[in-house]
Amino acid sequence: MTYSLNWDLDSLFTGGIHSAQLKTKLIQIKTDTAALGDLLDRWDVTSDAPNFQQFIKLITQLQAVEAGLAQANLFVSSIGSADIANPAVAPTEDRLRNLETQIQTVSDKLKKVLVQVPDTQFAAMLTQPALQPIAFNLTEMRDAGKELLDDKTENLINQLNLDGKAAWSSHYDSLVATVSVPFHDTDGKPVTLSAGQADNNLLGNADPQYRADLLPAWEQAWADKEQLFADTLNHLAGFRLTEYQAHGVSDFLRAPLKDNRLSAATLKTIWQVVDDNKQFLLDYLDRKAALLGKKHAGWQDVEAPLTLPGGQLHRFTYDEAAAFIIKHYGEFSPKMAALAQKAFENHWIEAEDRAGKAPGGWMESAPETNESRIFMTFTGSPNDVSTLAHELGHAFHSSVMGDLPYLRQGYAMNVAETASTFGELIVADANVKAATSDAEKITLLNAKMDNPVAMFLNIRARFLFETRFYQLRQQKLVTPAELNELMLNAQKEAFGHDLSTYSPHLWASKLHFYIDDLSFYNFPYVFGYLFSLGIYAKAQQTDDFEDQYIALLRDTANMSSEALAQKHLGVDLTQPDFWLAGVDLIKKDVAEFMRLTDPLVNTTPHA
Repeated sequence: MTYSLNWDLDSLFTGGIHSAQLKTKLIQIKTDTAALGDLLDRWDVTSDAPNFQQFIKLITQLQAVEAGLAQANLFVSSIGSADIANPAVAPTEDRLRNLETQIQTVSDKLKKVLVQVPDTQFAAMLTQPALQPIAFNLTEMRDAGKELLDDKTENLINQLNLDGKAAWSSHYDSLVATVSVPFHDTDGKPVTLSAGQADNNLLGNADPQYRADLLPAWEQAWADKEQLFADTLNHLAGFRLTEYQAHGVSDFLRAPLKDNRLSAATLKTIWQVVDDNKQFLLDYLDRKAALLGKKHAGWQDVEAPLTLPGGQLHRFTYDEAAAFIIKHYGEFSPKMAALAQKAFENHWIEAEDRAGKAPGGWMESAPETNESRIFMTFTGSPNDVSTLAHELGHAFHSSVMGDLPYLRQGYAMNVAETASTFGELIVADANVKAATSDAEKITLLNAKMDNPVAMFLNIRARFLFETRFYQLRQQKLVTPAELNELMLNAQKEAFGHDLSTYSPHLWASKLHFYIDDLSFYNFPYVFGYLFSLGIYAKAQQTDDFEDQYIALLRDTANMSSEALAQKHLGVDLTQPDFWLAGVDLIKKDVAEFMRLTDPLVNTTPHA
């Protein structure tokens, strides 16, 4: 079957960025938000008892405006990603941010109102059939309201944020657009690489010497503007810390942990497991370095492909990739396969390899139509097939929650990465099994190792850096030299001082440190990866896995991460046993990689 490489956005709104439907929708959201505020001002819990019909109306309308804004945001971000030069996107995004601020103001006020509701009446509200499905979410809102300041102050903070965290985050994007890396192409001719092009070549170019030459040029490009990036990071973090302080919060990890519905005890256990079990990955990197003719891998080699004689990888057409994913999804879950096929047939995916697109890949949900849109650039590599499977895993997660109230669809980032990584694991394993030679299998196993190496080593370094940066930022502005030192030390610690080169300017080049509405955009990936490994192991041993898996996904916005694991997997996330089961799966891949490469290098077998 032939599938389109381009998505269809007309089922969301017709007419592109100047869509009349979109304009009408935004006007309606603004009107409905104002009406929602008026309804909240008039609401009285005592007179609304015992059936609480006015509150049910209020919370239903709040979910409707939030879902409408999410639908509009997806549409506009899709246009911007597919056409980064479109001048009409930025003004529309600004309008959306203003609407988001207005909705946030009403939502914050509602949280405070819920705090004033007596416990007995609040408990009675949650027994109403219309509210029972979102009882957990309403309780979360009420708990959050206990930390909020008066309405006027909270509204002021929300308004200031437009020129605070949000503005500094946008400023980062503007700065990155000015970064260029003078270098040369593979023929030695001078070229100027954009930040995205240089990043792709630094991590993905097959020539070790090319990567080694590019790393210092890459570092210098960020060093040339390091003061500007340091200012941006300092002020974004400073605004965040001031906001925390205003709400009586001194622990900068409190908010990201709450956002992920995760306990500090679980996070501590995860990092302990990671730190205790990284040596076999360092051994893998040393073996990879030996295959590259080096004693130790450099930063530029960590995610690099391996090219061995006879190890040329199969190049997929887009249609072949679709068929491969649908087939292997179906071996675990017919419903996953059906969703993937629906995404391909209904043009939910923008995959064309062309100029003018944003880098990277993502999936976002369209809650009003229970659809998704996936953005990526497909070039035919097995890695692209895995990326596509990853994003379709996200889409499956959203699809099985589509009939739930909108508040029940708000799963956190850590569990969001579970279904996506699970989908990616299915396809990565299938790719390895389909290898026709040892050389091809080595190449594919090396590609599969990108995830555990990133989770256990690279992201561990990012977490160490961000923790120490925030500790220092609580005291003063942090200089570029100090930021470089913090990052270098974090990388050396995470990688066991085992690399020959590092990237001290990663704090400047990594977008994740500059996201305005999320901090510590690192540990949720590690949770999601290891959590999905545990689920993957269970799937291989369970006959009725599909129903259990869907039940777990449907509960991801309805309880804490610990309660989710206890209910659906029967495990205690604060203990290492569950996480170690995932580590064992990675060790099997590394052992196979070592066994296959032993004849190729003069080393003692590690397996």
